[in-house]
This record gives sequence, C-alpha cells and structure tokens, in this order.
Amino acid sequence: MNTRDRIVSAAAEVMHDRGLARATTKEIARAAGLSEAALYKHFRDKIDLFLAVLGERGPTQLGTVVARLAERAGADPLDQVLREVVRAATDFYQQSFPIAASIFSERTLFEAHRAALHERGAGPHKPGRALAAYLADEQRRGRLHPAADPAAASSMILGACLERAFLGHFAEHPTDPDEFATTLVRTLLTGLAPAQPPTQATPGRQPGQAEPRE
Repeated sequence: MNTRDRIVSAAAEVMHDRGLARATTKEIARAAGLSEAALYKHFRDKIDLFLAVLGERGPTQLGTVVARLAERAGADPLDQVLREVVRAATDFYQQSFPIAASIFSERTLFEAHRAALHERGAGPHKPGRALAAYLADEQRRGRLHPAADPAAASSMILGACLERAFLGHFAEHPTDPDEFATTLVRTLLTGLAPAQPPTQATPGRQPGQAEPRE
C-alpha cells in the first residue's frame, strides 16, 4: 500500500469513527503513521480527503452507475437501469451518513464544506441532475409519459433512497435492498408509463421492463 492509500484508509477509519466535523488532519496523519506535512503532499485539505474516502473507500458504485446513464438511454431496459440506480444510491447514502452528518451541527463548518464542494464542481446534487437528464432522454424516446416531470421523478427516486438509508440506521430488520429497489421502480414506472408504449408490450410485463429472452 502506497503512502496515498495509507492516508485514505486512515481517513476513512477516522471519519467513520468521529464524523467529518470532528476528524482532523493531524489525527488522520497519526492514524496513517505519517506526519501532517506528509498528508498535505497528497491532499489539499480535509475536503479533498473526504471526497477521496467517498470515491475510493466508500460505495463507489453510485458514481459508476451515474456516469454511464447517458450512454444507456434507449439501449438498456429502463427498469433495470433504475433498479441499479436505487441500489447504488441507497448504499451510498447509508454508508456516507455516519461521515457527513456531523457537518450539519455547525453552520460555519457546513458553509465552508459547501463552498469547498462547489469550488471543486462536486456536491450531492450531481446524481439527481444526471438521473433527471437520463429520464428526460428516455422521455424523448417515448419510454416515459410526456406529461411526466423528469426532475420530479429523479427527486422521488433519490428521495426514497435517502429516506430508506436514514431509517435503516434505526431499523432492526430493514427491508431487503433488492426488494426495495424492485418495488420502488415498479411503482414509479406504473405511474410514468407512456399512454402508448413505443413498442408492443408483452402481456403481463411491467412498464419499462425488459422483454423476456427466449
């Protein structure tokens, strides 16, 4: 493991244990067995470390799924794509809550964190915008009802994922992730199905669902 990986691993451990607000670069450097100066050779500040932890030690599937949405429009089954989004988003929110929740306790810290994310072109709005753009593309292809609002649909999907992730920290027996994703997507697509599907639907097939293979 190289020096950078040691720092990211130590940051992930400290941030999970103490939260982003209480984690310090000095403590992270100590956990990595390095000086604080060595840490700054690889990372600009704690926000850079936070983004590295989310991208490299957290549930990275969300970034991968979101990055591929544009190329999958009109190519992959709508229900399949949305189930993958739901699973990835739920995992991401559930695992990032313990790290990020503490920044909301201090207004000054939160504002600094928000400004730093904005400067880097990052932020929690990115997945929602990408999903809305994907849904708008599918709508233009006739796979969603023309009256549907892609941005609202995106908010409904990710909002449900956020709620499940939050409540999952309190539930003794949370619902099965696959069952949650399937039910959410089926319910959403039932309401967003086009009045006249662009292709002949197989009897009994849910809106947006893939055609069965022979």
